[in-house]
Amino acid sequence: MTSTDPLLFNPATYDPEHFDAETRRLLKATIEWFESRGKAQLLADDAQATWVSDFLEFVKQEKLFATFLTPAAYADGDENRRWDAARNAALSEIFGFYGLAYWYAEQVTILGLGPIWQSDNEIAKQKAAADLAAGEVMAFGLSEQSHGADIYNTDLVLTPTEPGSADHEAGILFRANGEKYYIGNGNVASMVSVFSRRADIEGAEGYVWFAADSQHENYQLLGNVVHQQMYVSTFRLENYPVRAEDILHTGPEAFSAALNTVNVGKFNLCHGGVGMVEHSFYEAITHANNRILYGNPVTQFPHVRGNFVDAYSRIVAMKLFSDRAVDYFRSASLEDRRYLLFNPMTKSKVTSEGEVVMTLLLDVLAAKGFEKNTYFAEVSRLINTLPRLEGTVHVNVGQILKFMPNYLFNPKDYPEVGTRQDAADDAFFWQQGPARGAGKVQFADWTPVYEKHSDVPNVARFYEQAQALRNLLLHAAPDEAQQKDLDFMLTIGHLFSLVVYGQLILEQAALTGLDRDVLDQIFDFQIRDFNGHVTTLYGKPSTTAAQLEWAVGALRTPLADRDRFDRVWDQVVAYDGAYEMRG
Repeated sequence: MTSTDPLLFNPATYDPEHFDAETRRLLKATIEWFESRGKAQLLADDAQATWVSDFLEFVKQEKLFATFLTPAAYADGDENRRWDAARNAALSEIFGFYGLAYWYAEQVTILGLGPIWQSDNEIAKQKAAADLAAGEVMAFGLSEQSHGADIYNTDLVLTPTEPGSADHEAGILFRANGEKYYIGNGNVASMVSVFSRRADIEGAEGYVWFAADSQHENYQLLGNVVHQQMYVSTFRLENYPVRAEDILHTGPEAFSAALNTVNVGKFNLCHGGVGMVEHSFYEAITHANNRILYGNPVTQFPHVRGNFVDAYSRIVAMKLFSDRAVDYFRSASLEDRRYLLFNPMTKSKVTSEGEVVMTLLLDVLAAKGFEKNTYFAEVSRLINTLPRLEGTVHVNVGQILKFMPNYLFNPKDYPEVGTRQDAADDAFFWQQGPARGAGKVQFADWTPVYEKHSDVPNVARFYEQAQALRNLLLHAAPDEAQQKDLDFMLTIGHLFSLVVYGQLILEQAALTGLDRDVLDQIFDFQIRDFNGHVTTLYGKPSTTAAQLEWAVGALRTPLADRDRFDRVWDQVVAYDGAYEMRG
């Protein structure tokens, strides 16, 4: 990407030259499958909540999931098969561009594979590779209706069989009983990774992950808990036989496998959301710029242009942060675990920005945004699911807070992380180690990249706010009572998130040669968003006098530049008619 390239994904012109030939072919074949299917059929399938069986047939024929989701060690000599977070991100963006249900079918397959690829169970891993090659999908059996995704508690219980019994002699070690809830692909998955606990062992030592088959007679599919194309199942295991070859993890290792799966598996929430809002943006600008109101195009109104420029700059920022996060994921190691911060950022901050974008565009489209012949209406209905698919935003912001002290005050030297689009297998994902020590993770100094871009007016002004946050924590830090008040601390977490968001945006802007005007416009909204959270902090009943004084001093006004705004608007309006899905 250069400063003159269009910044949004366009299926009509997409050619990811940085990927290998087979990856390019599969990405373009996926686009062609959707385009050939046509917009009318795509929207009808969504309206009728049609299960994505035809899509899964395409996946089977092209061995799409097999190519993208099989680690090289289990590729059976196929040099195209690997786990490559860069191309997985590109595929997620394409899926999001055409429909959340298609993205979701892959997303929960990734989650289901997590405990398998992390395990030492060679039988299970060979079966997973073979099943993917055969076009099968996977499921992640963690959540329960009464516990949600609380991995400290599970009511799905494994009861050991008695030595000498017929079961035991037949190789059945346990009988599993219990229900799972919110389990995507649970209707068809050939391997369902199921989290459970042993009836005879208390605490973490009793945790067990095992693989189940959704077509087994002791697996009872109870139904889909949503009315969507996505099959978000609930199922019950009744005396389900569990053999040694089914067991993936036991004890504390099982706990770590759950968290580490989420670290990898839910990362692509960001790119799925990017694709959704990009398609919506094309529809919005093409409609608004050709709609005449009071004798003028709607886009002549200043507030309409303001909404579009804001939405556009937010989409670009979502892409910049998400793409840069890929580099950190792919370069991760036991010595560099910075991805543990960027993961909840992609799940909460990036996806929440998608909601903001859709609201901005809907305020322009008004009634048009609800029409059944628009992809916009589908996205508008579903965009708020992404920040809430895993414990809602506050869970992820709470996680982000664990990294704040080291990030702001205790930097560490790391080798520079470059753009990672190479055709490498990301093997570290399956050997992340114990899921603990988030508070000990250190980061490179975040200030140089802000100082490097201090010639961009709004970057410099936002950097003042970032430094102000550090001063708050040095001189008016939350007291003991405030630290126990999650409502108060979440506001601090949102302020901190903006600093992290800005860092990776600036890094990616430098790597890609982002247009300076767009970068300045991005930090215009960064300043405004920071002001919003500062104002929220000001209104908290427990805010101290020192914190109130800090809040007033931390407010900044974005530096307005009419010529810059007009140049960014020229980029926005150039998307009028640039893409429309085939009928």
